[in-house]
Amino acid sequence: MNTYFRILRFGRPYGRYAVPYFICIILHTVFNTMTFAMLIPIIQTMFDANSMMEAVTAMPPFEISTEYAKAVMNYGLYRVAGAGYTIKDMLFMLAILTVVIVFLSNLFRYFAQRTLENLRIHTLQQIRDTMFDRVARLQVGYFSNERKGDIISKITSDVQVVQFCITSTFQIFFKEPFLLIGYFVLLIGISFHLTLFTLAVLPVIALCIGYIVKKLRRSATEGQEAFGEMVSLLDESLGAIKTVKGYNATDYIERKFRRLDGRYSDIMRAIARRQQLASPMSEFLGIASLSFILVYGGNMILNGELTAAAFIAYLGAFSQVTRPARAIADAFGNINQGIAAGERILGMMDTAPAITDRPDAKSLDEFAEGIEFRNVSFSYEDKQVLSGISFTIPKGQTVALVGPSGGGKSTISDLIPRFYDPDSGAILVDGTDLRDYRVESVRAHMGIVAQETVLFNDTIEENIRMGNDTATPEEVAEAAKVANAYDFIMETEHGFQTNIGDRGMKLSGGQRQRLSIARAVLRNPDILILDEATSALDTESERLVQESLSSLLKGRTSLVIAHRLSTIQHADKIIVIEAGRIAEQGTHAELMALGGIYRKLIEMQQLAE
Repeated sequence: MNTYFRILRFGRPYGRYAVPYFICIILHTVFNTMTFAMLIPIIQTMFDANSMMEAVTAMPPFEISTEYAKAVMNYGLYRVAGAGYTIKDMLFMLAILTVVIVFLSNLFRYFAQRTLENLRIHTLQQIRDTMFDRVARLQVGYFSNERKGDIISKITSDVQVVQFCITSTFQIFFKEPFLLIGYFVLLIGISFHLTLFTLAVLPVIALCIGYIVKKLRRSATEGQEAFGEMVSLLDESLGAIKTVKGYNATDYIERKFRRLDGRYSDIMRAIARRQQLASPMSEFLGIASLSFILVYGGNMILNGELTAAAFIAYLGAFSQVTRPARAIADAFGNINQGIAAGERILGMMDTAPAITDRPDAKSLDEFAEGIEFRNVSFSYEDKQVLSGISFTIPKGQTVALVGPSGGGKSTISDLIPRFYDPDSGAILVDGTDLRDYRVESVRAHMGIVAQETVLFNDTIEENIRMGNDTATPEEVAEAAKVANAYDFIMETEHGFQTNIGDRGMKLSGGQRQRLSIARAVLRNPDILILDEATSALDTESERLVQESLSSLLKGRTSLVIAHRLSTIQHADKIIVIEAGRIAEQGTHAELMALGGIYRKLIEMQQLAE
């Protein structure tokens, strides 16, 4: 139940929707009930006119009964047509009254449904916004352990299911109960004894439907998980479509997708069978109970306890009782599915970010001195990655990290913007532990250019502007010039307004990388992190990107991770990382004279070239 009540909070403020919905449902219920009550005078007028036609010259006192309704209609005709009104006048009045009642009933039903739809859309927006905010603020490490497709499934598919949990709650507590009350008021008004007999049948219907609904929740959870796996495979396959085709793995991926799709479809069939069984079952039980009522009511007519017109109206009203009963059954099914999806959503929302600001954290307003790693150690779960790392990057200097793959170079670069926190030791910025600053204030001084360039399916200008969303078009163009990107941008169809496609696939690798550098230039950071920014490029692209990087590095505090060692020979300090430890450090000349790992790496690259 805790999950259910937490889901309901997304519909707040309820007063904005509940009050108008409640008013419209009450009025709809009143006029809907009156529609069936109109059967009694219509039938009596057609088949027993004398019982309907009586002179009423004064407004009768109010009471809930068919006699009161008949007296009011006769008084109305008397006021309009005088004492000489006929049966045709009575039928004409009943026809007009029925049309007005049906119109009002459906008008208020429309307003109620529109209010409920506004609530549904509001709820969807609230959940999606909250989900995205929580996900966007989770630490980078969270996404290493979770499948992206499953996260997307929770924000899209699961949210769609959860919203019906709230709208179905409104139906259960407002619409359907009031309809049931309205119908039973009419039924009791027609015959109290027949209604008592009717009430003895309804618990059987409720027990049967309750058994079906109880089975839905577990299947709903399995269905949401299976859909998440399917979306994950779809996302991975489309993102790596070149690899899939290059390895002739299309058939393999198709088989895998069909297997997951088949499992999801089987679960959905099981859920649909149970959901669809509830409505026919309640209808069958309703008709069965109607048969018993027919026998019991028929005896009452034969004994003179009930008129034929009243009994026909009773049967009409009772046939409508099963409709809100079926709707309640369906609503409970939606709520159970919503709770199952809600558990997955709330599980993600309850994941606390590992990287948070301390209560007394301060802002890094100005970067003045430098960065220091002081005996830093770090591990990914049980795997030790860094051990006792200590070095400094004075302000305005460039420090390069080199060494064999898997040594921990990228992990060091990830610790500076606090994508992760070290297990032990400390990283100091201007002499203060990085964890004593607010995260966003630290990252505001940084620019990152990674090996894998991340661009969005948007225009060139908007991708560059991500580094500074308040920049003017002139500043964006100037950043592109510094990054050697301006010329190729102007050669595109719409210049800076050209859409670059999903992940920038319309551009070459070198062009994507230069846009990433332009983004960093526009940000104008004090601290720059370059993680193998040229390793995946051809010679010409590397030359252009390297020129861009040289412009970007001037006067900045920089940490550079390099695959091609020729690009970092002019760094102020070069640190060789091996197996998570510092093996060597010094200038290019000092390390070459040392004749250790760095020199061997240089010689190996020279031989390869």
